[in-house]
Amino acid sequence: MKISICIPVYNFDVRELVYDLKREIASHSIDAEIILINDGSDENFNEIYKVASAYADHFIFLEKNVGRSRIRNLFLKHTKGDYLLFLDCDVKIDHSDFLKNYLQEITNNREVDVVYGNFRIDSSYSKTLRNRYSVEREIFSGERTSDFSVFKTVNFIIKREAFIKFPFDETLIHYGYEDYVFAKKMELNNVTFSGINNPVIHFDDTSNDVFLAKTEIAMNSLFQLSQIDDNEKYIKDIKVFSVARKIRKLGFNKFFLFLYEQFIKKNILKNLLSDNPQIKNLDIYKLASLLKKMK
Repeated sequence: MKISICIPVYNFDVRELVYDLKREIASHSIDAEIILINDGSDENFNEIYKVASAYADHFIFLEKNVGRSRIRNLFLKHTKGDYLLFLDCDVKIDHSDFLKNYLQEITNNREVDVVYGNFRIDSSYSKTLRNRYSVEREIFSGERTSDFSVFKTVNFIIKREAFIKFPFDETLIHYGYEDYVFAKKMELNNVTFSGINNPVIHFDDTSNDVFLAKTEIAMNSLFQLSQIDDNEKYIKDIKVFSVARKIRKLGFNKFFLFLYEQFIKKNILKNLLSDNPQIKNLDIYKLASLLKKMK
C-alpha cells in the first residue's frame, strides 16, 4: 500500500523534517511519497523551501493563505496514496522507525480508518502557556486508546476513502476547533479510530501573549460554529461551550462578566503572561471571552 505524507507548510523550516522522512523511506524501502503545500508563506522562506523541494516528490506553492482546513483538503488533488499521513510542519521525527510503525499499524489493523500518533513537546518550550496546555490537556498517556477525543491534526494517518467522505470543514477559515469538528464528525459516523504512541516532537515557540490572541480567535471560531444549528451535535460536548451555555441559561452571564472584569481579569492576565501560567486561569479566560461573544 502506498502512503502519501502530507505536510502543509507555513513560515517554518521543514528541511530537517523532510530529510528525515526521505531517509527512512529509503532505508526501509517504504512505498511513500512526500507532498508539501506552501500556504502563502513569507518570501524570506523561499530559499529554504527550494532546498526542501529537492527531497519532496511534489511541492505546491499557493500565492495566498487558504487556511488550516482547505489546505488539508487540497492534498487529495495532489496525492496518490491509499493512506494519507498528515504532519504539521513545525514537528520533527522522534525516532527512525516512525513511518515503519505506522505501516505496521495499518497493515495489522486494516479495519481501522484513522490512526493518531500523538506528539510530545520539545523541552526548550515546555514551560510556555501554549505547551503547558498541550501537556495537561492534549497529549494522551499510555500506549493505545480508542478515544476519538484525543485526536489532533499534528500527526495522523487516514484511509483515502475515509478522508474523501469526511474532509475538513472549509467554512472554518481561522484558528480553532477545525480538528475537533473533523474528529467529531467521523466519530458520529462510526469511523474506526485508534490512537497509538508514535509521536513527533512539536516545536512551538509561541509566546504567551500570542497564544492568548490565538485563543481569542479560537473562541470566535467556536462562537461562529454555535450560530449554525447543524453544528450543535459537534460542539455540545466542548467544555467551555457547555459551561457558557449553562451560565447564560441560568441568567448569570452578566454577573459573571461583571465579576471577571472588575475583580478577576487583571490577576488572570498577569498569571497567563508570566513564567508560571496556570491552565485553570486559561479556562476562566476562555469562558469570559466566549460569554462576551454570546451576548
